[in-house]
Amino acid sequence: MAGVAGMTGEPLRTAPATDDRPPARGAGLVVVAVYVVFALSATARAGVQLIRDASEAPLAYGLSAVAALVYVVAAVGLAHNGRRMRRIATTAVVVELVGVVVVGAVSLMVPELFPRETVWSHFGSGYGFVPLVLPVVGLFWLWRSSPGRVARASER
Repeated sequence: MAGVAGMTGEPLRTAPATDDRPPARGAGLVVVAVYVVFALSATARAGVQLIRDASEAPLAYGLSAVAALVYVVAAVGLAHNGRRMRRIATTAVVVELVGVVVVGAVSLMVPELFPRETVWSHFGSGYGFVPLVLPVVGLFWLWRSSPGRVARASER
């Protein structure tokens, strides 16, 4: 939409909003890298499982695909520093935490539902419990690197 005409009769042009904040660095880059690794590995695992043996354990393999999608969304959201992407990342990481806790508990209480492991079954024991710890680290990083929190801390 063009702006209101100026004194010369030409429409005023507004510059597009830019986000000058830098992307993830340091510890944030490590968190993003771990999410990318999990996104790739969970996607590959779910893809192979669903292509080869989907009828063998549809719930487990379907949950592996959901976990893969959550890791992809979290990785992309964490890699960007904009307000909207931080909200998306926070939502994905919370879904991940709830998923790993619920699937982990159900896989222990009702093991017949999970004849094959998922990324989140047994609280991620097949992955060294990283799926259980990773969302906690992700949420901590999102809180720690929050632009509003950083700005308030720098004002003191």
